[in-house]
Amino acid sequence: MHTPSQEFSHDDALSILARADAAALKALGEDLAIDFSDVEVVHSRTGLVMLPLRDTAKGTAFHLGEVLVSEAHIRRGIHEGYGLRKGLDLEASMAMALVDIALASGTKVEICHDFLRDADAQHRDADTETLRRIEATRVDMETF
Repeated sequence: MHTPSQEFSHDDALSILARADAAALKALGEDLAIDFSDVEVVHSRTGLVMLPLRDTAKGTAFHLGEVLVSEAHIRRGIHEGYGLRKGLDLEASMAMALVDIALASGTKVEICHDFLRDADAQHRDADTETLRRIEATRVDMETF
């Protein structure tokens, strides 16, 4: 949980951006792109990655299958930005990379942090609702 005065770690920021609403992320990316006319696109591509999971009974790792992802890697001077999102949306992954490079270069940081705080709150609310729905289906076998 983050307060307005806290900054986000790089890992936290990327995790939040990977789940952020695509339309809102793209809108932010468009705003940032104006300041980054000199960005070099290292790559922008789609691909498949393995989805690792852990068997909770045995504690062993296994791969559930493949997931389609969109990836963007950009550079501006000494700073680099990276975006990786589930699905076929190169615009959203590029927007994610633009936010990453904005944070790294100190450009429009407060706007980016505002976006991260809002997206983080939306994720927490959605996760809480999902857990509530799961809990509602739990059966206590001792009552039978």
